[in-house]
Amino acid sequence: MDHRTGTAGADPAGAPAVAAPAGGPATGLPRSPAARGKGPAPGPRARRPAPRGGGAGRTGRTSGGWTPWLYLAPALVVLGGLLVYPIYQLGLISLFRYTQAQVSGGEPATFEGFGNYARLFQDPEFWQVLLATVLFAAACVVSTLAAGCALAVLLTRVRAVPRLALMLAALGAWATPAVTGSTVWLFLFDPDFGPVNRILGLGDHAWTYGRISAFFLVLLEVVWCSFPFVMVTVYSGIRAVPAEVLEAAALDGASQWRIWRSVLAPMLRPILVVVTIQSVIWDFKVFTQIYVMTNGGGIAGQNLVLNVYAYQQAFASSQHGLGSAIGVVTLLILLAVTLVYLRLLRRQGEEL
Repeated sequence: MDHRTGTAGADPAGAPAVAAPAGGPATGLPRSPAARGKGPAPGPRARRPAPRGGGAGRTGRTSGGWTPWLYLAPALVVLGGLLVYPIYQLGLISLFRYTQAQVSGGEPATFEGFGNYARLFQDPEFWQVLLATVLFAAACVVSTLAAGCALAVLLTRVRAVPRLALMLAALGAWATPAVTGSTVWLFLFDPDFGPVNRILGLGDHAWTYGRISAFFLVLLEVVWCSFPFVMVTVYSGIRAVPAEVLEAAALDGASQWRIWRSVLAPMLRPILVVVTIQSVIWDFKVFTQIYVMTNGGGIAGQNLVLNVYAYQQAFASSQHGLGSAIGVVTLLILLAVTLVYLRLLRRQGEEL
């Protein structure tokens, strides 16, 4: 700055002096290298806001990730005591020679490894019982789902009073203990005093003497005490379906069967998955109905299923290790069926 004229001059390096801003004096100091050709000098870096709570973000996420497990801890402890430990004991006993002598403490348990499983798989009766169990459980599952879904659709078509009566009757069947229900069905089909033979004109026909007729009688009782769960669950799902969807299908001329197959069943598939898996588990491990209605497995064991067969081996024959091996095989079969079914549904793009 020329103090005599008041005009901007040149600095010693030949660069023009910085003009004074309005209302303030101009400075004659040389500019920094950044101001000469490298752009404006960088300002102070903005600080990142500290995470809430004063801790690091990683620590916050870690502590928050444990919160759901803390809420689940009581239930997990109960399940561990009621489910995991008995399964562990079942698998452990299946690896030992464990008979009445070991139960009473007269002899020590002898470790046999997979000897019980080898004897089991070499027994032709086991494979016959397994086949009968699979066929019987499949028939029960299909019949239960068919009856439950049909009655669920019926509940949406009837008025309030018949719907209430049907619901109460179904819940009464569901609440009946298995032993009581089996005894009632035995009386209904009794060859001497049962009303079914009189109505059908079958005389003194004994339903429990024949293998097929005995399985059929047990199937009716299993379906009778199992369909209410399917009916109530599917009915709740149908009520959640928008009424406009069903009205549009009816206006397009779709029959009731077509509405169920093309509209309701795809929308209710997650619910049907649950009731199917539950039915498979319940019907595959049927014990009380078979034991009570066929008097422990039928004549010469013609109506044995896996659970009754395991009971006979473990308690009637005192082969507790062999009976435990049958229980482990049953558990593995149920797990395999459930996992395969869920895997097939995931391949079809279903969200479970």
